[in-house]
Amino acid sequence: MKYVKPTSLTWWSGLIPLAAGLFIATVPMHGMADLADIVSSLFGEADPAILINSGLAIIGIRAAPGVANG
Repeated sequence: MKYVKPTSLTWWSGLIPLAAGLFIATVPMHGMADLADIVSSLFGEADPAILINSGLAIIGIRAAPGVANG
């Protein structure tokens, strides 16, 4: 699996904003608004879509040919 590399620091640095963005965006489903506000403040009140997009981009760059050895 080209995109899942749990031993890669770059993979983790992409997964964290991705997971945070998903958590913040799904507040109506899980109802933990107070915790989502704390997570949002940790990321500078960034829009969840920005966090999700940047997380996916970082993971994608990690798997790009010529960038990292697989």
